[in-house]
Amino acid sequence: MIRRATKEDVPTILEIFNDNVINSTAIYMYKEQTLEQRIHWFKQKQNAGEPLVVFDVDGEVAGYATYGSFRAYPAFQYTVEHSVYVHKNHYKKGIASKLMHWLIEEANVNGVKTMVGCIDKENTASIKIHEKLGFTYSGTVRNAGYKFGRWLDLVFYQLDLEGPENPLEY
Repeated sequence: MIRRATKEDVPTILEIFNDNVINSTAIYMYKEQTLEQRIHWFKQKQNAGEPLVVFDVDGEVAGYATYGSFRAYPAFQYTVEHSVYVHKNHYKKGIASKLMHWLIEEANVNGVKTMVGCIDKENTASIKIHEKLGFTYSGTVRNAGYKFGRWLDLVFYQLDLEGPENPLEY
């Protein structure tokens, strides 16, 4: 079941996040975050009106998904960057795809024009999910990050949505 995240979900979200920081190239960070930092992030998401959902399996958070501003400038307001993470005990159960479907629907409802996924080039599982959902490859930043003693390439995938017919300019 997919539901809106609550503050009570933040410790498990933190566990999932930190596991990715320490054991993968899905997040280009070196140090685990604290619960205080993730609670601050959670509140920022709420204050900005950005979606944050969890995939709940019998009361346990098995994964989470969100999207937020792609860039801070006003002209980017119709483009979002999304994140989807699944708990290591729930890999290969289709949870990431279900969370992605939810995010796409939410983005459509909220008038998003373009969804962007920034994926480590070696994360073929994530790339396959994005391609299956209609995302197209839109570029590579070579040597974008350095982690685990090697340079990492970052690939961009995008999904074009309906977005607003005549968006406002500020």
